[in-house]
Amino acid sequence: MIDIDLAKIKQKISTELKIQGKSSQTIRMYCLFNVKFLEFVKKDPKVMTEDDIKGYLAYLISDKGYDPSSVSLARSALRFYYDDLLGKNLTLSIKTPKKQRKIPEIPSKEEIKQLLESAGTLRDKLLIEFMYSSGLRVAECASLKISDLDLKEKIGLLKRGKGAKDRFFILSNKLIEDLGQYLEECKESSKYVFPGRTAAISTRRIQEIVRQTGKTAGIKKKVYCHLLRHAFATHLLEAGTDIRLIQELLGHENLQTTQLYTKISTKQLKQVKSPLDEL
Repeated sequence: MIDIDLAKIKQKISTELKIQGKSSQTIRMYCLFNVKFLEFVKKDPKVMTEDDIKGYLAYLISDKGYDPSSVSLARSALRFYYDDLLGKNLTLSIKTPKKQRKIPEIPSKEEIKQLLESAGTLRDKLLIEFMYSSGLRVAECASLKISDLDLKEKIGLLKRGKGAKDRFFILSNKLIEDLGQYLEECKESSKYVFPGRTAAISTRRIQEIVRQTGKTAGIKKKVYCHLLRHAFATHLLEAGTDIRLIQELLGHENLQTTQLYTKISTKQLKQVKSPLDEL
């Protein structure tokens, strides 16, 4: 590879994204894709062309088998550096495959119970309870601080969630019961609800915990963190909660995003009578 200061490029991308208030996950992925692209093309960024970017994205699709979401993220990462920062306008005409909207297999309430009963520790149980009972994303759950919670009012305040926006979330009575003793122990060692070795627990560790708990519970469906958020929204919708309130709780900017759950929920669908039965 030609002599390129990758550290300097990563620093430039990171600094600009931090100024824009982007999440650490976005910063990490933008830096990663830009470094991987340079390793693939082996050219100086100053002489990069649109065809170089097309060649890399085609490689991700055909050779690496990346899904449309990942390819779209790669394009956004390259667009940020080459178009926004360097002003080269290389990606304006590049189109990537449309994201596939797969309907997730939502766990039943009984399966959620099995999951909670199979948690190895109280901390693991609380992680699952937070994502299912409050609809928090895994990164939001990881960064929770004890000071963010108001147990008396049964609410929490998520500071600088996705999109750098604050939002309130609900705390269930069962969650508050389990939090009691746990928080007393945490207060002495960390400001975070779920501390890690040096700061907060990592999202990767939470993902491992949820995945392993799903296996222990013997749940046949694929169990992952975001599925618990999907279950939160779907079960609220099936219980008759107004979709606009669900939108607020999830922190969705667009109601269209929340309306996906009307397609996921099968409860109302099952209540529709087929015209064949009317014959």
